[in-house]
Amino acid sequence: MSLEHARFYAILDTGYVSPERWVATCEALLSGGADLVQIRAKRETPAQREALLTVVLPVFARARRDRPPHVPALIVNDDLELCLRHPDVGLHIGQDDTPPHVARAALGPNRLLGLSTHSLEQASAALALAPGVLDYFAVGPVFATRTKPDYRPVGLELVSRVAALRPHLPWFAIGGIHRGNTHEVVAAGARRIVVVSDVLTASDPAAAVRTLRTQIREDSR
Repeated sequence: MSLEHARFYAILDTGYVSPERWVATCEALLSGGADLVQIRAKRETPAQREALLTVVLPVFARARRDRPPHVPALIVNDDLELCLRHPDVGLHIGQDDTPPHVARAALGPNRLLGLSTHSLEQASAALALAPGVLDYFAVGPVFATRTKPDYRPVGLELVSRVAALRPHLPWFAIGGIHRGNTHEVVAAGARRIVVVSDVLTASDPAAAVRTLRTQIREDSR
């Protein structure tokens, strides 16, 4: 899948969404226009993550029929084995997870693979990887966030410095981004964002996604 037109990346996180709301929330994210949705279940067992992934696979199958040619992508956070069991699923890894080249070798050439970066050096290293290893990378956390409380915010300056590199890979700003500060992130040079809590805690997640997509489009003109 090409990410050229992707602008909004959602994360379905068990820290915010209970299992009984899993399917409805995923449907709302896709209805609002999320281009990618990542399954993040850090506290769950491998079997529980498998169960959570399984219940949203039909949601994506329906969305892909309804939204060609730029179909939404389903991504698994840091679980290579789970990803390998489901051929239509991509993988996102962190700096301390499976090395990118190892993950790519296991996944083969046709799966999405993304990497978290937290500094200019890490972003530069991601861009220096051999062609075809990564499909995208993320930069953050831009602001303080409850999702990653142990990470020090990298600030808007890093967003600007990464943008100045004119990356050949799609990249997403992540961390503490919400409807009230999206314009700052876009002004710093980001054209793609990841939003977690502001969407997942909204009374209408689909409307929140639509608003954020509109803000990205209008602020980046």
